[in-house]
Amino acid sequence: MRTMTESGRRQAPPRAARTPIDPRLDARRRAVRRRSARRRRVLLVVASIVVGLAALAWPLTHSRYLSATVVRVAGTGETSVAAVLDASGLATHPPMVDVDAGSAAARIEALPWVASARVDLEWPDGVLVTVTERTAVAVVADGPGSFAELDATGRVLAVVSGQPPSLVAVVTTARPGAPGTTFASAEPSLVVAAALPAAFRSLVQAVSPSAGAAVDLSLAGGLGVVFGTATQLPEKFEDVASLLAGAALSPGSVIDVSVPDSPVVTPPKATTSP
Repeated sequence: MRTMTESGRRQAPPRAARTPIDPRLDARRRAVRRRSARRRRVLLVVASIVVGLAALAWPLTHSRYLSATVVRVAGTGETSVAAVLDASGLATHPPMVDVDAGSAAARIEALPWVASARVDLEWPDGVLVTVTERTAVAVVADGPGSFAELDATGRVLAVVSGQPPSLVAVVTTARPGAPGTTFASAEPSLVVAAALPAAFRSLVQAVSPSAGAAVDLSLAGGLGVVFGTATQLPEKFEDVASLLAGAALSPGSVIDVSVPDSPVVTPPKATTSP
């Protein structure tokens, strides 16, 4: 309730007196505020230092002193070093921190001859690329005088002019794709071609598909082999080798090893004179 003074002005009622604070509690509060202020200052200084170091680190890590300037490539034969460097992105000597080893290896493995690739960073400025290449086991005709080299999985490795003498011809009516693609039409024939023993390979002139996923072989000297399916390969190769070594076979004779351990030789068909 307001009261009137002698001058006629109203006077507000007196405020309640503040309860005095315990000095120990007041001192504790002040200490807490000081610690909070110090903590904020420390965090601000640390943040400033981190930002400053980051600003200094970016140009340093992207400078020529920490770039992939020493790149070594091992394991190539059919694949050129330049092709590996281009595929991996290392031809431009990028900063080491920007080299993604996994992605670089995947891009290298997309090259036709490459089976696997590994990229290792050798700080501060080196990269080692290790390549394992595929092995050509057969060729498929790819137009007049042109042949596609294939590995055992049907991967098209290269297209060359003329048949390489060291590779077996696989007979098929389908045409292979470009290098790097997979030609699956000759799968049984490729399995047999890839498994041919070295001593026997030079005698095989062609591998042809037959009914029921079976395979036939054409040998030097006009001999034929009914090989059957691409199973029990060691036994079938041994049967063929034994007959070639121990039997007097005439051109036109056919060896049937479709049932392993029970080979059959069919002599050439007799020709009848008119």
